[in-house]
Amino acid sequence: MAELNPETSGEGLRIGIVRSRFNEAIGIAMLEACRERLAELRVATVTEVSVPGALEAPLALQRLANTGKYDALIALGAVIRGETYHFEIVANQSASGLMQVQLDGGVPVANGILTTEDEKQARARAVSKGRDCAEVAVEMANLGRSIAKNHR
Repeated sequence: MAELNPETSGEGLRIGIVRSRFNEAIGIAMLEACRERLAELRVATVTEVSVPGALEAPLALQRLANTGKYDALIALGAVIRGETYHFEIVANQSASGLMQVQLDGGVPVANGILTTEDEKQARARAVSKGRDCAEVAVEMANLGRSIAKNHR
């Protein structure tokens, strides 16, 4: 029986990042932390795209996935609860879209679309979430490569 262990080296990986510009300061903090962690993991090839909001992220991710040039993708942004039901729609539909992209395209998508009650919570989580997404993307890209290599 083969056991596939997590691999955290980003050498040779190609990662795409889609960042929502809505709640931009939070998205930029997440992006900077993500970039820093990807560099620490030795990922040299990173493509960054920005979109207006969280609902636009899945389409941009899908287009990147369809190129066949990426080992993993990352979605970054923040959806902050307001006074209307709109929060639930955006949070749920963006998450659903990200899941659909990875299942349809076969490219892992690290979900860094924060869904928080207020801006203070989002600011408090931005850096750690950006770093976490970098780690998830690298690990899942390597897992995909390992599975393909061990099941030929």
